[in-house]
Amino acid sequence: MELDLTPRDDFYKQYGPWAVIAGGSEGVGAAFARKIAAHGIKPFLIARKPEPLVALSKSITAESQVEVRAAPLDLTVAAEVEEVKALTAGLEVGLFIYNAGLEGGHGLFVDRPLEAALQIIRLNVLGPTILAHHFGAAMRQRGRGGIILVGSLGGCAGGANVAAYSASKAFEQMLGEGLWYELRPFGVDVLSYVIGNTRTPAIVRHGTRLEESGYFVMEPEDVAQEGLDHIKDGPTWFAGETNRDFAKALCTADRRAATELMSMATSSVKPIH
Repeated sequence: MELDLTPRDDFYKQYGPWAVIAGGSEGVGAAFARKIAAHGIKPFLIARKPEPLVALSKSITAESQVEVRAAPLDLTVAAEVEEVKALTAGLEVGLFIYNAGLEGGHGLFVDRPLEAALQIIRLNVLGPTILAHHFGAAMRQRGRGGIILVGSLGGCAGGANVAAYSASKAFEQMLGEGLWYELRPFGVDVLSYVIGNTRTPAIVRHGTRLEESGYFVMEPEDVAQEGLDHIKDGPTWFAGETNRDFAKALCTADRRAATELMSMATSSVKPIH
């Protein structure tokens, strides 16, 4: 198949020709990949399971006529994070999206194995730190590009049963905000993109009944589109008007009230992202 590699629009010129999407096999990551490919940008997809990666890669190539590469990597393993650098060496990566998520992570901190918390930290703290440092340096040198770190409302306040997860997502958000200020003078857009409950395949597999929870639910396609629409509106953007209203109650100096509010939510809904 002959692929159309012609630059198509300003989005391509700023963020092409390659986009690395960590956590890019399904849900929000897959939606990001499809929408980015529609601009002619070639996605490099990273996720743990090879089967969804293969299926999505074939689908995107058929839809958008762009080359797609994929690598089944576990970003909680240090050597496999380093492999991302090796596999993308020589590619001009104009867009980096860190959307990796870890299923589970629900339970009282001291009752769960320490390794469970460390896995979350490796994925949500070490992973985005290492890869944003790597891709961000090249973008700064080129004078263009973009980074989206997909966070969670769970990072806006400490939550019962998700203490390590909330802490890791708070780190991810603050990392993005700092990078936004540092890289903006060099033509690189950085967005801490905070999302809430989203109807992803991982949520469905986990058996979480979002509608019964009473909380606002978004679709992956809408989440991805809003993130791309607001990539220049950093340092932080909250997906969905309802989530933005909820965030106002969490981003308060009254940390006791914020933690109690978050803990009421996290006691009933298992976070996936």
